[in-house]
Formats: sequence, C-alpha cells, structure tokens
Amino acid sequence: MSRTRMNGKCVLVTGASTGIGRAVAVQAAREGAAIIGINYLSSEEAAQQTLEMVHAAGSKAILLRADVSNEQEASAMVESFLDRAGRLDVLVNNAGALVQRHAIEGMPTDLWRRVFAINVEGVFYVTRAAIPALKKSHGSIVNITSVAAYTGGGPGSVHYAATKGAVATFTIGLAKELAPFGIRVNAVAPGPIDTPFHERFSSEEQIRHFEESTLFKRLGTADEVAAAVIFLASEEATYVTGSTIDVNGGMYFRL
Repeated sequence: MSRTRMNGKCVLVTGASTGIGRAVAVQAAREGAAIIGINYLSSEEAAQQTLEMVHAAGSKAILLRADVSNEQEASAMVESFLDRAGRLDVLVNNAGALVQRHAIEGMPTDLWRRVFAINVEGVFYVTRAAIPALKKSHGSIVNITSVAAYTGGGPGSVHYAATKGAVATFTIGLAKELAPFGIRVNAVAPGPIDTPFHERFSSEEQIRHFEESTLFKRLGTADEVAAAVIFLASEEATYVTGSTIDVNGGMYFRL
C-alpha cells in the first residue's frame, strides 16, 4: 500500500478507540501520517490497541483521553495534541453516540441533551479549538455524519438522526466560513456499518433489516468508511469542500 496520501501529516481523530475512528487512524498511518492523535473517553484498553495498530503501520501516536462534550476537556485535548505534535493538518470529528434507543414520546430530556452534547456540541468544541492551528497548516476537517441525517434514523433514534442532520449542515456552513483560510471541510455519511455501535444498539432483527435495505445485502465495514475519510483529507481532494460522501451500500440516494 502506498504511503503518500497522508505523508507527514499530523492527524487528530476523535472517538478513535474502536470502529470507524480506529479504522481512520490505522489507514492514516498506512498512508504515511507522521503523528496520529487517538482520542477516547472510557475505553483505554481499546485505545491502547488502536495505538499499537498505528505503531505497527509505521506512525507515531498519542493517546488523548477527553470527553468531547465537555468544553474544557475538548479544548485541552487539542492543546495537548499541539504541544506534542507541533501542528495539526487533519481533524476527523468521529466521536458520536446514540446512548439509548428511545421514542420521542416519553424521552427523558437528559437523554436528548446528552446525545446533542456529544454529537453536536462535541464537534463544535473540538473544531473551534482546532481552527487556529488549521489556519496555519491550511488543513482539512472531515466530519462523520450518517445516512440517518437523510432518513430520520431507525427505530428509537430520532434524537441521533437530528444530531447528524445538524453536523451535515454545520459542515456546509463551516466550509464557507473557512475557505478563505485555505481550510477544506467535508463529511462522510455512513450507512449501516459493522462496528460495535450496532453490536450495542441494534438487535439481530434490526441488523438483518439494515442488511436487506442495502443493494449489496450486507453491512459495510469501518475500512470502507475510512477510505472515504482519507480521500477527503488528502491532496487528492484539494477542490472538494462542503461535500458529503455517502458510504451506505445504496441504502439511500441523494440527487
């Protein structure tokens, strides 16, 4: 595999202990990234496994424990990464959560707020803290949204879908705001992906339904999503900003 598309770049990936975040970190290492920041909250053992995989792929890595929904922790995480890496070229806002499936009727307010805090406020806090460094590097931001932003989500996930719709809109607005500084902002919208997310929140029946809803009759892989992220963050996409790549196996089409 080539080691050119992330050659020498310093990359920060939130929520990188498992799933899509881990796949992005490892693929960035395989593509020659110099240093990769691996953000995690509670899964220290899993984050350590990601670090070892990044090292095996040929890059240095930094473990960064932080709750991105906490304004102070998010800012401190970015500062810590910059202190140790010296620069920031690529920010991947991957951290996100469903927390719990629940119908809107009777949904606890705390659940609604928690999902928005992680999925929307977290993206805002980390991005805001990273912008000064990205201005210096003329870097790139890739946000992870979801097919749920278009479909409204599966059973009991309207709150999650609403947050991903917000991230999709944030991506477009931020692309306009940061273009004068040479910063590109894009997103990837995964469909049903075989990660611990569905292991935790989806029943076997729901997973079968997701598989049947795609043209390929299977779940996607984290590596397939990561490939789109790496493309958007690379010099191959220098004329791409404000865009979203759908990685959903034909589950949903947009004109």
